Amino acid sequence: MDNQQAKQFLSNKLKKLNYRLEEVKIDVRKPHSSDSSEMAQERENDEVIDAIGRKTREEISQVRRALARIEDGTYGLCQQCGQTILDDRLDALPEATLCLSCVQLA
Repeated sequence: MDNQQAKQFLSNKLKKLNYRLEEVKIDVRKPHSSDSSEMAQERENDEVIDAIGRKTREEISQVRRALARIEDGTYGLCQQCGQTILDDRLDALPEATLCLSCVQLA
């Protein structure tokens, strides 16, 4: 995947993540039931929704940083050692910041 394809893929992923985050925000705002047994289940669901929201915000941040690296010309370079990240790794994980060698050391 070249940089233009990576940019398109990451831009699409960012749109999907932003949509997911908006859905999470809507779910968080929903009122709870007055029934105590249902309320307990809803509170458990809130914890899951909060976790999804945190993970989504983290992914959005990673994608935005990858898009910034494309713009500044550092995309595909390991942020630890400066070596080129293999295309297979970037194809599998376009927001990767480390080469396989540095990932294994971490």
